[in-house]
Amino acid sequence: MSIKKKVLSISLSSILAIGTVTAVSIPANAVGNGPNTGNGSIQTSILHTYESMVDYLKTQDSKQATMELEVIGQTVKGRDIYLAKYLSNPDNPTILFLTQQHGNEQLTTEGALEFIKHLGTNKLKDVLDHVNVLVIPMLNADGAMGDVNFSLDNYLADGDRHLTRYNANEVDLNREHDKPVNEMEAEVRALHENVFSKYDIDYMIDLHHQGTRSQTDGELVSGSILYPTNSEVKPEVLEGSKKLGAVVYNTLEDTGWGHIGKYNGGDGANIGRNGAAVRYDISTLLFEMRGMSDHYIESYALGQKSNGYLIKQTITTLNAAVNAIADGSIKTADTSFWDTLPTQTNRAEEEDE
Repeated sequence: MSIKKKVLSISLSSILAIGTVTAVSIPANAVGNGPNTGNGSIQTSILHTYESMVDYLKTQDSKQATMELEVIGQTVKGRDIYLAKYLSNPDNPTILFLTQQHGNEQLTTEGALEFIKHLGTNKLKDVLDHVNVLVIPMLNADGAMGDVNFSLDNYLADGDRHLTRYNANEVDLNREHDKPVNEMEAEVRALHENVFSKYDIDYMIDLHHQGTRSQTDGELVSGSILYPTNSEVKPEVLEGSKKLGAVVYNTLEDTGWGHIGKYNGGDGANIGRNGAAVRYDISTLLFEMRGMSDHYIESYALGQKSNGYLIKQTITTLNAAVNAIADGSIKTADTSFWDTLPTQTNRAEEEDE
């Protein structure tokens, strides 16, 4: 039996439907202009622990004939890193969803776990016949559990558990991707050796969180997106990345589940979206959700009242990408929106991808 913790005070399944956006009464711009830290407490007890996540994945693996669970390596502290796989046909296009390179960015993980459950439903069976799906729901488990070799005493979340950006060695895993593989931190090495190099991946969405004060045109964003910006990325890889962004942007803006800006990110190959595109020709998209689960800077962490909206935004993003790849509509996605998508600005200095 799954020991999954509740993420919301009401059942997620009552509001989160895959394939269509459930009719829920939402105030205008509720996602983008949701509560700041002063409007709700910062709680980590409502999030999955590493242990409950593993139990959840194993439960889903036992229920889903199409799912296979693989351990791709271990963290610095020895925690297994899990990959959920749906590989129906090696000739199908493949997408990877990567969450929690940064351990304090967990709502995307909560969404990814809910999405894994929905991948096991009959309504997605035909979709999975035409696309391969890989999900890493928690790369940085040590940071997510606050099991690190440095102090977290100044972090803001209530309760006994803190979540930090860094791994146990106080290294930012999303700045490791241009190193020789044998010099990478354990978590990133596992990703490169046992996922990037092992599977023929066409697309990747790298899911992150940013601070709470990013905006376009004076309106707070619910998230921001960006394609790989390194000059060594091949034109066809870049075009695929922009098409993936078009799918996500049009889905979220059209449904009202998000207000999306263009992320102002770096072009270094050490950053995940750039490194994967350069080294493996994977079309990548960075998605930065609004608000972190814990931090030592108040403006970065978002109170729990926005959890439901941001989790729904994650699920909607993953679902849209999988469906567009499966039915081939991603190939004709209009990328011209990138020409006019406003680059976000910050009401206060924010930590980056």
